[in-house]
Amino acid sequence: MSTTQSDRLRGLLEPLVAAKGLDLEDIELSKAGKRRMLRIIVDSDEGVDLDECAELSREISDRLDESDVMGEDEYNLEVSSPGADRPLSEHRHYVRATGRLVKFHLAEGGELIARILGVDDEGMDLEVPGVKGRKATARRIAFTDVAKARVEIEFSRKDKKEEEA
Repeated sequence: MSTTQSDRLRGLLEPLVAAKGLDLEDIELSKAGKRRMLRIIVDSDEGVDLDECAELSREISDRLDESDVMGEDEYNLEVSSPGADRPLSEHRHYVRATGRLVKFHLAEGGELIARILGVDDEGMDLEVPGVKGRKATARRIAFTDVAKARVEIEFSRKDKKEEEA
């Protein structure tokens, strides 16, 4: 997708998405056979449900139909949340991952798997799980020390509502 088209799409859609209390995380335009696929990724601190995506999809479709930003060629529109496997790259992503287990690829090399306990402007307070019966340890990591990060899927993790009960 050309930078100009990406900028035009972002300029057109960001106010619409923000009006719903959501963040426009990404815009992807790719070929899907003879058609193009326009994928809009949105998120919020509370997450995004299917009904919100469906409603936003209708509004985005109407807005795109009113504009010339997609041109005359046919395209399929998909509006979705980022999914659990998306990389953490923005400050808000780390805040939303508080309480979750994250795999960090460190800038100095090496990996670290730890649970995010808290996030501030400079970095995060982590809990590194203990190995072979040892207790978990606390660790502080700066954002500048993180090359990449991604939430680890935990199938046996209690959700926040269960923990609060």
